[in-house]
Amino acid sequence: MSAHAVTVSTARTSVRLADGRELIYFDDAPGQDRSVPDLRELPAYAPAAELTYDVLHDEEVLVAAHRQNRTYQPAPGECPLCGSHSGHLSEIPAADYHVVSFENRFPSLGGPAGGRCEVLCFTSHHDGSFATLPPERLATVGRAWADRTAELGRRPDVEYVFLFENRGAAIGATLPHPHGQIYAFPYVPPTPRRMLAAAERFREAHGRCLMCDVVAREAAGPRVVAETDGFLAYVPEAARWPYEVYVAPRFCVPDLPALDAAQRDELMRLYADVLRRFDALYEHPTPYMACWYQAPARTKRDAAHLCARIYTPQRTADKLKFLATSETGGGAYINDVLPGAAAARLRAI
Repeated sequence: MSAHAVTVSTARTSVRLADGRELIYFDDAPGQDRSVPDLRELPAYAPAAELTYDVLHDEEVLVAAHRQNRTYQPAPGECPLCGSHSGHLSEIPAADYHVVSFENRFPSLGGPAGGRCEVLCFTSHHDGSFATLPPERLATVGRAWADRTAELGRRPDVEYVFLFENRGAAIGATLPHPHGQIYAFPYVPPTPRRMLAAAERFREAHGRCLMCDVVAREAAGPRVVAETDGFLAYVPEAARWPYEVYVAPRFCVPDLPALDAAQRDELMRLYADVLRRFDALYEHPTPYMACWYQAPARTKRDAAHLCARIYTPQRTADKLKFLATSETGGGAYINDVLPGAAAARLRAI
């Protein structure tokens, strides 16, 4: 597809940016004109990430030195994730938008490494947050996540689609605009790989789903934070972080595309509810990391059970939990907050 070409399907519009990258508009409803061209002069897009392997730890490591030059905390009015208007040309050609996903200009994947990195903007409002999105926008984000999971998972160089959000400078977010990222890995990353292996061992030993077992047990216990008919939010017994919550279906489902629209909307509302509780912990916005564990694109899909995980290093209003040598060198996490106390505080908000 040539630069600026447009393909439209109901409330989904795919365009090409000036350097050849794809950008997709996801709208709350059809009828939006998304044919605005990208007027910037950019060199051709050429991702240069490399995939290496650590034989001592039996883990893959990505090297993407070009990311040293990525945009960091831009000045007011120069945000690359706001719409293009008043002479400001950003990554999004339209002046306003609902949800967009586009190929990351500074990717950790692509090129020799394979895979693809995308940025997904939740709203055009620079000072907003995921927690404050209206119901129709939550539904659009859920639809966008399901779309990208399915489409990226069909690529021959992708084995695992990982959705995540880093919010707050305290945990290293380089842009304050409300957004998340999508890493379409050419391999299954270590953490979901270990989770899948544990699920397979449990099913072999007990003949049932591990996450279904955990959700049923947590639903009857003291660490429930919030719930709906189909989904549960809870603090895990072995929480690694001061405040950590899993959001999971009460039924077996491998990934977001496997949910119907009503189920996905219910899940998104509960997920946003948990984020609002995180934001109410302190008088300032709570920095957090959030990610979605889904089934791999082609393998071990029967072992997977969709869930989201949200956690913050903010252990008190003015103190952060840092991952020091015990955690990073030994892999031994030490939590400063009792999981039951964290659940009680989040539940009471």
